[in-house]
Amino acid sequence: MRGASVKTLPDNPNLDHLRQQAKDLLAGLRDSDPSAALADAQASLAEQYGFAGWTELKAEVDRQQGRADVADPALARDIAARYDLGQVTGSMRSVARADEIGRRWSLETDRGRWAVRTTDTWIPIVDVETEVALQEAAVGAGVLLPAPVRSGSGAIVESIGDHSWRVNRWLRSGPPLSAPVSATLTRELGRILATVHGLALPVDRISPWHTMRFAARGWAEMAETAGAKGAPWAAALADAVSTLEDLDSVAGPAAPGLSDAPPVLCHNSLGPNNARRAADGRLAVVGWEHAGGQPPSWELGDALTHWTINPNGGVNTAGARALLDGYRAVAGTLPPLGMGMFAGAVTSLANYVAGQLDHALTARDEEIRRYQDRSVRHLLAHLPTRAALERLLDEAVSLSAG
Repeated sequence: MRGASVKTLPDNPNLDHLRQQAKDLLAGLRDSDPSAALADAQASLAEQYGFAGWTELKAEVDRQQGRADVADPALARDIAARYDLGQVTGSMRSVARADEIGRRWSLETDRGRWAVRTTDTWIPIVDVETEVALQEAAVGAGVLLPAPVRSGSGAIVESIGDHSWRVNRWLRSGPPLSAPVSATLTRELGRILATVHGLALPVDRISPWHTMRFAARGWAEMAETAGAKGAPWAAALADAVSTLEDLDSVAGPAAPGLSDAPPVLCHNSLGPNNARRAADGRLAVVGWEHAGGQPPSWELGDALTHWTINPNGGVNTAGARALLDGYRAVAGTLPPLGMGMFAGAVTSLANYVAGQLDHALTARDEEIRRYQDRSVRHLLAHLPTRAALERLLDEAVSLSAG
């Protein structure tokens, strides 16, 4: 669970994509408030990108136009040759700033368009062949995703130039989704989750990201450090300490962990940002690089927090019930229910928040520091609460009993 992290504009942002994101978001807002207008969705989307309003967001889009980086043509040709992609027909351009895996690029050849990315900072939870086997099994079960491409030697990851690379087929789709997501799409997401869980591919452990706290310091100590260093968000962190500590207790020994259920190999990071509406209207799932093990109830709890809690803490109950209904329609039943189903979600949230705080305090580049400070302020202002998780559990229990 990444929490309500600030969205990142692509390197060459498209205003039409933002308008589509706002329309998709409007459908989710209207599940809870039928009177919601497009202006409300635009304002919410701008806030999720870390801007005060739609006008400010549009101005940033204008500022970033044409800022995509262009790769060395020789590198593009080497990648195309290594993966047998055909003859390069245009520049290889960056898609977005580097993330925790690497940087994404777009490459066009006479055989089509390809999603290319570096994997220099990628720390996989399972080996790449296990991850690809999950994708292949998911495709066989009807899940739509951009298929991974093997090189001429049969490898998924290749060292080319100064970087490690991997390639996927380009899937024509719309922009990433934003919470709260409409009930129509959350129902489909529930069906996808149940389908992947139903594959029951074995895995030897639960993802450490969902079971271990990596930061040695507590929230209060982190707030003191931020204050001492003059971080612009230090006061916001101090105000959020009680909420973060309350969320920590959800994963504590007093909460039923439901961890007696064996983990299955799953996507492991299936938030709205890793989903797209494909050209045919279906939900496409991207971002399989973090595949790992979770008990089905944990990943279901994680999906509920990402897809049905809006950035201001409200719960889209229609979306939550649709997600659960879609899951049950495929699986026949819901996995074990209890507050423990959110244990993995709150642990991964704690790891993400701590990591963002550290990045913001240590950033050297002015542009990166500006982004990180904006991201942290947004994240701390939009944390989920125990009350929201309890409401989601009530919905799940009610549907299960119905």
